[in-house]
Formats: sequence, structure tokens, C-alpha cells
Amino acid sequence: MFRLIFLFLLLCAHTGIAYSETPQFFLPKTSLDPADLAVIVNDEDPLSRQIAEYYQKRRNIPQENLIHVRFRSKAGIMTRSEFARIKTDVDRKTPKSVQAFALTWATPYRVDCMSITAAFAFGFDEKFCSHKCSPTKPSAYFNSASTTPYTNFKIRPTMALAGLNFDSVKALIDRGIEADGSHPSGTAYLLSTSDKPRNVRAVTYTHLIQTFSSMLEMKLIESDFIKDKDDVLFYFTGLVNIPDLGTLKFRPGAIADHLTSFGGQLTDSGQMSSLRWLEAGATGSYGTVVEPCNHLAKFPDPGVVMYWYLAGNSLIEAYWKSVQWPGEGIFIGEPLAKPYGGYSVRTENDEIILRTQALPPGTYGLLGANSVVGPYQPETITFSVHLGMNELHFSRLDKMAYFVVRIH
Repeated sequence: MFRLIFLFLLLCAHTGIAYSETPQFFLPKTSLDPADLAVIVNDEDPLSRQIAEYYQKRRNIPQENLIHVRFRSKAGIMTRSEFARIKTDVDRKTPKSVQAFALTWATPYRVDCMSITAAFAFGFDEKFCSHKCSPTKPSAYFNSASTTPYTNFKIRPTMALAGLNFDSVKALIDRGIEADGSHPSGTAYLLSTSDKPRNVRAVTYTHLIQTFSSMLEMKLIESDFIKDKDDVLFYFTGLVNIPDLGTLKFRPGAIADHLTSFGGQLTDSGQMSSLRWLEAGATGSYGTVVEPCNHLAKFPDPGVVMYWYLAGNSLIEAYWKSVQWPGEGIFIGEPLAKPYGGYSVRTENDEIILRTQALPPGTYGLLGANSVVGPYQPETITFSVHLGMNELHFSRLDKMAYFVVRIH
């Protein structure tokens, strides 16, 4: 990691990038970026092509990361044989450096017994499917600190930029980009509903409030729904259909989902489609595409989602890390939304003050140099980072101008 950072600094020096007198910090990689994401586009689908073209431009996705496939299926379910053909083509075309996928369609949402996002992430494997409500194969990526899931686990987490028309997906993409580094204020609404089979996540809510209340407004609501709220950042519930979504205002980057059997059947479910969350203004959602039964491990764990999101992960990372058995669930939204990423630096007298939320909790060390190309000298400074916003104060030893933060 340090070698990569040094090469980047060397490149900056040789390309003439100018820096102000404000010290420059180089943090370790804490999330996926556009170069890590490949966008899969179905050339037979005009909407898919339109979504892919807009997303590539808005997110500056490298041209080589645009993966073209062809299929004419309009149904919600793709056969495993057709998927095998497409996946082989995708694997052949995908640069080895790519760590995650974005799909540009709402249908098909399923491959045989797997969700389509799980099928692209793992490859089709019946071990990720239920048999009479059984557990399924777990994801090695669950609650992982990894920022390179394909490199570490040979898993490319996948999310669908899903919508029924271009305007809705365009608005979704724009929200995700607006969210970046915004550190939004807002509320996490945890609903304990009257639907006992679908309310199983409620047993975790008291602990979540104790864990996150110092960083985020948390509200436990014993009701089937909320309405007339203008600060929704997280909304986790369990119900077949969610009333009054149209009365809510979601903050850019918001995550919302409802634990129910068929929310992931995006276009033809007898229950509320997870697409309704995105249409109401959320930036990410999740739903299952076959009957999962109410195993907690088959649905997002709100605590894990919030932990990694608040630690600066992108939406696709935080959401994927929160589901232990994701084989039957589809992830939808804007993958690269990162509300808690980035950092700021200022100087006061002889102190450098670094503010960031984009470092996972742990102990770090600081290396300094007077030149962008080094040499970087290890300082005697180590510091601890907690979850949430950190304001770190450093004395300007020798008036150094460039600093590398690395895991201690």
C-alpha cells in the first residue's frame, strides 16, 4: 500500500500538480472508487445502454470497465444456461483490477434460484440457494474490512442501477453523487412493527441505539410506518407493504429496506417491490427474490450497514458486508455513493488539524516529508481513530508539508 501511495506521489511531482501551503495528507484506501467498478450493459436494451452511458460519464468510469453483453430476456428470471453464457463473456472482458460490478437493468432480477446480483458476485452456485428454508452458503465478505473483495475473496459484489425508466435512474445516480462527502445530518428510523414474522430484526435495535446514538440521531419507532419526515437517512422495517413513502424526504445517500419475502422481485412481486424505496428517494435498497424464510442472516444487518457506511465505505461495500447469506437477495441503488468519505485539513498556529470519518477504527502512524517525492520519515506519532468523525491534531514538526497515514 505504501509503495502505491509513493508511486502516486511521484506521478504527481512529474505531472506538475501544484499544492497550496496547506499540508497534504495521503490516507490509505478505505473504499472502492470508479476505477474499481465495472458497468455491465445489455446492448439489446435501450434503457440499459442509456443508464450505462450516463453513469459512466457522471462517475468517470474507465472506458475499459464498460462491459457489453447481449440478451433479449424480458422476464424476471434468467435461466442458468443463459447466465453461464453471459458470465463467461463478462469474465473474459473484465479487467483483473475490477473489484465490483454495477448492472444496468431491473429485469432479470434472478438467475434460477439466486438473485442476479449474487450470481454475478459469486458465479451461479446452488449452495447459495435455500432448500425448504435451509441456511445457505455464507459470504466470505460479510463484515469484512476488505477494500478489495475480488483480490481477497474472488467475490465481486454487485448492485443493480435499477429503475423502470431513465428519469428515475438518472435521479438515483445524481443523488448518489450528491451524497459524496456530504456528512449528512439525518435520522436512522428503526421500526418495530406488528408483523411478528417480519419484525425479527427488532431484537437488535436497542443495542444499535446504544452503539450509534453518539454519532447519529437514532429513533426506535413502535409502529408499522412513519410519515411526514424530512430527515430520513436510514429506514429499516419489516412489513409486506410500506404506507406513506410519498410523505418522506430521504437524504442523499439514504439506505432503506423492508424485510419481507419477495421485495426483490422488482417488477412483478405480489408484495411491495424494493424499487419503491428508490422511487421515494432512497439511494440504496435490498430485497429477496425467492422465499427466504425470516432468517436474519438473509437480510441486511442494520448495525453492520451503519458501521461500515459511517466508516467511509461506499454504499455497495457497506450493504454487501451486512448480509451473511446474500445468495437470494438483490442489492439495488447507486453503488459508489459515499456520504462519509473524504477529509479536510487546516492549520492553526503550529498545529495541523485533520478531520475525517473515512478511516476504520484502529491505530495509525504518520510519516512526513518536505517534498512530495520524499523521502518519508517515520514520525514518532501514532494515533487512534474511533468510529465516526475524528478531529486529529498534529504539531507541525519541521514544518513538513506532506504526510502519509498508514495502519500502525
